[in-house]
Amino acid sequence: MKTFKKNYIGKGTQVKNFDIVRVTVKMEDLQKCVHEYEGQEYATFEIARMQTPDNYNRTHTVYFQTVEETEDKPKKSSRRKPKKQMAN
Repeated sequence: MKTFKKNYIGKGTQVKNFDIVRVTVKMEDLQKCVHEYEGQEYATFEIARMQTPDNYNRTHTVYFQTVEETEDKPKKSSRRKPKKQMAN
C-alpha cells in the first residue's frame, strides 16, 4: 500500500497585515525535495498554517511529501461483541 510521508524542512511567520508568509529553509533540507522535469530542476513543497504558533511565534510549517510503500496491515473488525443480557 502506498502512503504519503510529510518531511518537515522549515518554518515561517505570517507577515502582519498581508497574505505573505516568510519562510526559512536550510539549503541542505531544500535539496532533498528537488526533482527533475523535462530537463529542469524544481523544488516542490507545501506551506501550512500550524494549529498553534511555536515558542518563536512562527505560524507556518514547510514540508514536502514522499510516497512510501508500506505493508498492508489486516484491518481490525469494527463490529462490537453483542452485550450480554442480564437475567431478571
